[in-house]
Amino acid sequence: MNILKRRPGLLILLAVVAVAAATVAMVIQAYKMETLSPREERDRVAPETGVPSGQVDCREVKCIALTFDGNPGEPTDRLMDLLKQYKAPSTFFLEGRRINEFPDVVRRIAEDGHEIGNHTWTHAVLTDVSDAQIRDELRRTTRAIVDLTGSEPTLMRPPQGRTDDRVSEVAKGLGMAQVLWTVTAKDYETSDTALITERVLDGADRDGIILLHPLRKGTVPAMPSILEALDKQGYTFVTVSQLLAPAKAEPGKIYK
Repeated sequence: MNILKRRPGLLILLAVVAVAAATVAMVIQAYKMETLSPREERDRVAPETGVPSGQVDCREVKCIALTFDGNPGEPTDRLMDLLKQYKAPSTFFLEGRRINEFPDVVRRIAEDGHEIGNHTWTHAVLTDVSDAQIRDELRRTTRAIVDLTGSEPTLMRPPQGRTDDRVSEVAKGLGMAQVLWTVTAKDYETSDTALITERVLDGADRDGIILLHPLRKGTVPAMPSILEALDKQGYTFVTVSQLLAPAKAEPGKIYK
C-alpha cells in the first residue's frame, strides 16, 4: 500500500511544504528582478542633455533622495516644516484610502515642491492579488491624488517592495515606474530615534533612495538629526525624479 494513502497527515504536510516553497521562490524571484540605479538611468541619455532649469544636476552634485511612505496623517505637516527648513524636496508615496481625510496636507506636499507617488489604495501586497486588483489599487489612488493636486503621479512604490512581471506590466500600462530603495531605517519595527538615525546614516550614499514612514512614532523625531547629518556630509536633497534627471522614469521599469 502506498505510504501516502496510509498516512494522510504526511500528504497534508508535504502539500504545505510545497506551497511554502513556492511562496519563498516567488519572493526570491521578485527581489531578483532587474532594477536600474539612478546613475544607470542618467547614463542612458546623451551627455550633453541638460536638466530642467533651476534644478541641480546629480551627475555633478552629491545627491540623495528622501522618500516617505504611508497615509498623509498629522505628523506629515511637522515633517514638511523640517524639510522646508533644510531645503529638502522629497518624494511622498501616498496610500489612497485616507487621502481625502487630509486634503490640506496632500495639497501642501505638492505646493511645497515635493513629489507625490502612488503607494496603492489599501497597501495590498500586489504580487498576491489579481491583475484587476493591482490596476484598481493604483487607479483609485491616482484619481484621489489628481483630484486634490491636479497632477498625475508617474511613480509608484509596491508595498513591501514586492513586485513581479505582472506588477511591472500593469504599472507600465498605467504610465508608472516603480521605485524601491537603497536604505531603510526599518522604522516600522522600532520607535528608537537614535537607532533610526543610525540606520539611515550608515546606509546613506550618493544617489541613494532612503525609505521612511512618517506615521511611525520614532521617525519624525529622528528627522532633525538625519537632515543635519546628511547636510553636513555635503548631500543635496532631491526628489526621485530629480535624482534621475536629465533622464525620465520609464513606465514599468524598477528603480533602486
